[in-house]
Amino acid sequence: MSVTQQGYAIVVHGGAGSPRDYDDGCERAAERAAQELAISADALDAAIAAVAVMEDDGRFNAGTGSVLCLDGATVEMDASIMDTKGRLGAVACVQGVKNPVLLARAVADTPHWLLAGDGANRFAAAIQHPVHTEISQRQRDAHAKVVKELAGSLPAMPGIDPQAKAFLRFWNYQTPLDLPENAACDTVGAVVRGPDGHFAVALSTGGSAPSLLGRVGDTPIIGSGFYAGPAGAVAATGIGEQIVRHLLARTVYGWIEDGMPLQQALERGIGLFDPAVPVGLIAVSKTEAGSFSNRDMPQARIIQQ
Repeated sequence: MSVTQQGYAIVVHGGAGSPRDYDDGCERAAERAAQELAISADALDAAIAAVAVMEDDGRFNAGTGSVLCLDGATVEMDASIMDTKGRLGAVACVQGVKNPVLLARAVADTPHWLLAGDGANRFAAAIQHPVHTEISQRQRDAHAKVVKELAGSLPAMPGIDPQAKAFLRFWNYQTPLDLPENAACDTVGAVVRGPDGHFAVALSTGGSAPSLLGRVGDTPIIGSGFYAGPAGAVAATGIGEQIVRHLLARTVYGWIEDGMPLQQALERGIGLFDPAVPVGLIAVSKTEAGSFSNRDMPQARIIQQ
């Protein structure tokens, strides 16, 4: 890949199904990525910087805004990073850490590409990664609202906890139309084409609501939630249980690599899904940058020719 200095492109999203009122958070993230490019000219550093801003925002389902699992007490987070310089790292079901995307970056410097659960937490402790265990009232209120809607959608039965009964019906997401409007299934992400022509992608999520403990979606799964290669970088958002079935990010990347216009590739990718399934995509290629979603999706982009 050429190392000639050229323009750059940054695209950021705040999750399929999140309100466009959050565009300002995405704009701040994109601006932070541009600032990082001015310093390091490194696409991966820029993508990570953008995602870290959204993790710290508190409104997005990532980092400090992550949704609570079904138990109403546990937060499990996933994150991933990848670029065309060979860096690849991810964490799954990590708890009590600040900026999981930075922990995913640290994993890329180990012999492994993915650490999960207790192992990821032990790794974080070993490298003295910052801790974050606070659960905000916003997070508690969002969880209570989802549980109430789930329980209220089913007739009560003597001797059966309505919350547990609801979850038995909804946990595998095979009937997405029945999920309440406030159920979370989003991710935050950024894709970057650096001034040296390299590509990078970074993602972070607090998972889905509701979810069983230990649930892993598409975010830390290479080729499903994210992919970067010589032709570009792609990030997905939506219901991970559906996204992984299509290896969505790698599938869309393949179309771009084969010469399909970027916007057409994004729209074709979304077209793989039943309209009832929330899903969104962002991508950059050698000459293009774009996004597409079948739901509202906060986003921002900065392109410098």
